Amino acid sequence: MFSEQRRQRILEILKAEQFVRISHLEQVLNASQASIRRDLRALEEAGLLKRAHGGASSNQAAGFELPLVQKEDRFKAEKAAIAKVAVGLIADGETVMLDAGSTTLQIARQLKQRRNMKVVTNAVNVAWELSSSEVEVTLTGGTLRRNTLALVGPLAGNTLASLHVDKLFLATNGIDLKHGLTSPNLVEAQTKKAMLDSAREVILVADHSKFGRIAFTQVCRLDRVHCVITDAGAPPDFIQALEKLHINVLIAGQPSRSAERVERAARAKDGHHTS
Repeated sequence: MFSEQRRQRILEILKAEQFVRISHLEQVLNASQASIRRDLRALEEAGLLKRAHGGASSNQAAGFELPLVQKEDRFKAEKAAIAKVAVGLIADGETVMLDAGSTTLQIARQLKQRRNMKVVTNAVNVAWELSSSEVEVTLTGGTLRRNTLALVGPLAGNTLASLHVDKLFLATNGIDLKHGLTSPNLVEAQTKKAMLDSAREVILVADHSKFGRIAFTQVCRLDRVHCVITDAGAPPDFIQALEKLHINVLIAGQPSRSAERVERAARAKDGHHTS
């Protein structure tokens, strides 16, 4: 395959995936890592993509955000697997918070058979999903963002400031080693920050397409996160970097560590920060 053909194929993949790893391109294009890196460099210089940690991301504007219905259709199997791991970390009697997002919606769907627990959410669709279950649901209130069905703004923030939950399952548009978690919307990012302040343990649920991406505004640095649940498509070197930051990483579909070990990692991380 000639370089022009490879580069066109790379752009086609990015149009669908938003982020692609170099190792994946090596397999798909049957090309060497050196050739792929040259292609990515040339495409970046042409303004057609952005090179990122371990691969490349789409050159969409930082404020770009897919509608929720399109997000739900992408990586459904991966998100369901991530949700299964997340639900396995929730003990009976706990109060958890579910952020707005397509992966957290999958968590809600898998929680419908549970009884002895409370869920706080700012997502209208998450609350609706749980409305037919015996889970006790609290909505934050706030202004509705139609693109994400999230309730945001001062009212949501005031509610969150008065609450304390055991676990927060947080969604993100991008996760980057330098810039942390980011969002395309400033008001929604502020609501996520209020969620962080209300939670004892922060668990990020993010499929592999979020790695290496940077959106418009920062939600938090990575050191605010205790655990990341992702799928096998996440870049291995990124995972290693997270673990060096004392962040517990669980890969959906692989033998997982117990909820008790996740709890111990969270306590150890908190102790590391306060020392």
